Amino acid sequence: MSELANPPVPQTRERIAFGASGWPVLGGVVAGVVVGVVAFVAGAVMLGDGEGGALAPVLMVAGGLVFVAALIVSVGLTAVAPGEARVLQLLGRYTGTVRTDGLRWVNPLTERRRVSTRIRNHETDVLKVNDLDGNPIEISAVVVWQVKDTARAVFEVDDFVEFVAIQTETAVRHIANSYSYDTHEGPGLSLRDNAEEITARLSEEIGARVAAAGVEITESRLTRLAYAPEIAQAMLRRQQATAIVAARSRIVEGAVGMVEMALARLAEDEIVELDEERKATMVSNLLVVLCGDRDAQPVVNTGTLYA
Repeated sequence: MSELANPPVPQTRERIAFGASGWPVLGGVVAGVVVGVVAFVAGAVMLGDGEGGALAPVLMVAGGLVFVAALIVSVGLTAVAPGEARVLQLLGRYTGTVRTDGLRWVNPLTERRRVSTRIRNHETDVLKVNDLDGNPIEISAVVVWQVKDTARAVFEVDDFVEFVAIQTETAVRHIANSYSYDTHEGPGLSLRDNAEEITARLSEEIGARVAAAGVEITESRLTRLAYAPEIAQAMLRRQQATAIVAARSRIVEGAVGMVEMALARLAEDEIVELDEERKATMVSNLLVVLCGDRDAQPVVNTGTLYA
């Protein structure tokens, strides 16, 4: 796996924010609004009728304060949907993350930022790059990822979605440059023949690149892998030639084994006694029959090898 030369050290880590269930607070807010309005109206009525003396202004002021306090407390009510989190800031300082879904109550003075923690897909565009041998190829990949640390996602990078996209493309290009499209000689991984190993290394490299943003890579897969159009025909002929050579090698290997077996059986069963010249002729004929790509045309020999 290729790692970053100087991986950034995260300055912020996620922590759970202080909060409480919002339903009791909502009930208290409704009660405070009702009490504040009733008290204010009662004081205004008493003041208009000239009754109550000093009590009327007190009721009006108390009702107004209760009403305003209820409104301020209601600002802290926050609805958190499943698959989402709320990152809280107080005067620019990170104070924690709310992950519990439902109606929650937090400090009304905090700024709340919604961050999706759902699993996402990102598919790169078709990239034209050179493989390890310098051959131009077209490659693309799809990456499955998820935000694991909301604090890093919000505060360590400007836009974590764009960051994942750029780092994914960079990793795909690096992987394509590090391996040959096809292995023609000797051991070694290739993009075409070792898809599982290549995608595993791709996931590791992308994961290392996006870890600073609090993102976890679940899976990555190559969705397109092909030679560039300008060399596709030449490479196709090369692959066909390689396949033909490999097939011929297997045929010759099998034919030699069959000839060896035939000679051994003839000698073992003493069916016919062959000298070296006759053995050479028999081997030649058998190899022609077994290795030819056309049906053999028999020739009847009425004489002898020595005539």
